[in-house]
Amino acid sequence: MKKILLYCFLMSFITSCGFKVADKSQFNNFKIQNVSAVGDKRVNFKIRNFLLNNDKETSENIIFVKLNTKRTKSVKEKNLKNEITKYQIVLNTKLDVEMKINNLIFDISSSVSGNYLVGENYSTSLSNERKLTDDLIETLSKQILNKINTKLNDL
Repeated sequence: MKKILLYCFLMSFITSCGFKVADKSQFNNFKIQNVSAVGDKRVNFKIRNFLLNNDKETSENIIFVKLNTKRTKSVKEKNLKNEITKYQIVLNTKLDVEMKINNLIFDISSSVSGNYLVGENYSTSLSNERKLTDDLIETLSKQILNKINTKLNDL
């Protein structure tokens, strides 16, 4: 009985679950050679700049990125007078990432959404929309960078 317990105890320590701790020093270990973009120009420009600012110029992992974004604005709420009080903005992004060294191609899809209130003035509404769009772009950019790092770290 003792041998069986000892055997089970040793087997539980010898075998592992396969969990690998993410090495933070290996994050952003890629260099973006080219970014081609289709869709909303403002969103693509900001995502592109965020990705280019977070790559390593000295890395040997050269990747090519194809960015496709879609920005959708829809009515979220109306009041009793049938006036619009809230809008919803949805940003959908699809990335095709190609590695030069391994000839590996993978897709990343991400989506974020948010609501903003219609202001008293048109300029206030535009300001609210711009602030929400910038916040959504920042969130989306961080998600994309995290997914790229996760995919490249798995290799």
